[in-house]
Amino acid sequence: MNIHEYQGKEVLRQYGVATPRGFVCRSPDEAAEAASRIGGRAWVVKAQIHAGGRGKGGGVKPAWSVDEVRRHAGQMLGMTLQTPQTGPEGRVVKQLLVEESVEIDKELYLGFVVDRNSQRVALMASSEGGMDIEEVAARTPEKIHRLFINPDTGLGVAEADGIARRIGIADRAVVQARVLMQNLWQAFDGSDASLAEINPLVLTRDGRVIALDAKFDFDDNALFRQPDIVAMRDLDEEDPVEIEASDAGLSYIALDGDIGCLVNGAGLAMATMDAIKLYGGEPANFLDVGGGATADKVAEAVRLMLRNPRLKAVLVNIFGGIMKCDVIAHGVVDAVRETGLKVPLIVRMKGTNEDLGRTILAQSGLSIINADDMAEAAQRAIGAASNWERPR
Repeated sequence: MNIHEYQGKEVLRQYGVATPRGFVCRSPDEAAEAASRIGGRAWVVKAQIHAGGRGKGGGVKPAWSVDEVRRHAGQMLGMTLQTPQTGPEGRVVKQLLVEESVEIDKELYLGFVVDRNSQRVALMASSEGGMDIEEVAARTPEKIHRLFINPDTGLGVAEADGIARRIGIADRAVVQARVLMQNLWQAFDGSDASLAEINPLVLTRDGRVIALDAKFDFDDNALFRQPDIVAMRDLDEEDPVEIEASDAGLSYIALDGDIGCLVNGAGLAMATMDAIKLYGGEPANFLDVGGGATADKVAEAVRLMLRNPRLKAVLVNIFGGIMKCDVIAHGVVDAVRETGLKVPLIVRMKGTNEDLGRTILAQSGLSIINADDMAEAAQRAIGAASNWERPR
């Protein structure tokens, strides 16, 4: 689960991390009123969408008068903002953050992320923060400093001070930076985040260390104990098909390919997508129907998957254990008949009631391409997708 920048800064402030003063706004008049409440002589108007790189797309603009704040707000609200993370479809801007302007001396990068390889949380920091941090990581990886956190002891004083000095923070600001890093660690740990990122973390001309941006991702499996975080969820920023799948108890993630995947078990689903990629195809989704799915649940999964207009083939890959092959077969048949499936359907079934499942599919009268193993299933799906022509 993701949240907006303004919400991320609310989380940061709860843990003592300094941020600029600001207010979320949903109209030009609200934006102008926010600037007046903040005071000062300069402000920043920032589009609030679940994507980075907003500045490159025109979603972050400075303003030197209240009228200019109002004008920027009128231009941004309702616009479709395209960034490297939104893709060409972009995101519609429905709310803004109006903040006080900060006089920046230096931009840095700081973040905590779950590192699967080390099975620990990694602190990452760099002296090169801002919009081009991805280029820094690609071209000068030596400027990205990493520290793996001991979950029993957290981030220690010496560790934090060492990181601060390595990214160019002067001695007079090291204590501030240390406290901020430790507080960010507490925010990461306390909110069950999988990512907590400040980019940029800035040193101001008057000697302060401030989080100028905030990005959080949260572990969906821990949301049951984070009601305050769940309350921040913005469904307008999420794929409606993924929302429906979640409500139906399905694990579904839309991807950019054209081969739909219906699989039982997350590991097998990942392996299925890997096989499609290995043989030159592109999966259209991750879809795990779970080990105890009913025929109705399988049918709902197929219906959701078929709403993807890019789909050129569907691969059903089932290992029957708790989930029996005949249940899957009934669900697939019902869904195909209901939706009038036009794209090729490839099915590979192994395990409990495998023969019964195959019989149900064979007697359905549907045009189904059978496969005996995962490699064959992936290759047949890729071949069927490449040869299929969309009806005109």
